[in-house]
Amino acid sequence: MSRVRASKSELKRQRDALARFERYLPTLRLKQQQLQLELRRVEVAIHEVGEEETELLRGLGSWIDLWAEPQPLLAFVTLAEVHEGETSVAGVTLPTVEGFRWQRRMPPPDRTPPWVDEAVELLERLTELRWRRQVLAEQRSRLADELRLTSQRVNLFEKVKIPEAQEALRIIRIALGDQQAAEVVRAKIAKAKSLERERTA
Repeated sequence: MSRVRASKSELKRQRDALARFERYLPTLRLKQQQLQLELRRVEVAIHEVGEEETELLRGLGSWIDLWAEPQPLLAFVTLAEVHEGETSVAGVTLPTVEGFRWQRRMPPPDRTPPWVDEAVELLERLTELRWRRQVLAEQRSRLADELRLTSQRVNLFEKVKIPEAQEALRIIRIALGDQQAAEVVRAKIAKAKSLERERTA
């Protein structure tokens, strides 16, 4: 902490600073809690998407042998558009996925096996899940960055700024009290000297 001046203006400045820090700290703590909750929610969503993807891939096991015949699945389906959006949580802008638009072309029934339709649907679902997982990973990254910064600010206020302001106020009050006491003593001495001069005169 830098040396503080023992003056009434500095006392007011430090009081105002302390009041500002104490007023802002609860807001920072609330933001920190909101970010922690949202980060947990995103972690759960990432886990759920991963589980669903694993389950879909596990379900492939029953008819994976059919994939021995190479089929140009991408010729039958194209991801035409991803409807993206954004939301704000505790002041952090997060990307969202609102939906997907696919363009399908019917596989020729005489040249493709009957499982191709199901494979195309599975491809769509896996693509959507992977896209959602990427967006959730971006949300997690942004939330974690903001939580780190907010936690640093909370610690700065709790462990540095507020204690510094409190210590500065304590030092200024003591110094101003000493100055006031010294002024009273000087005034008494001056009065005693003045009375002494009057008596001797």
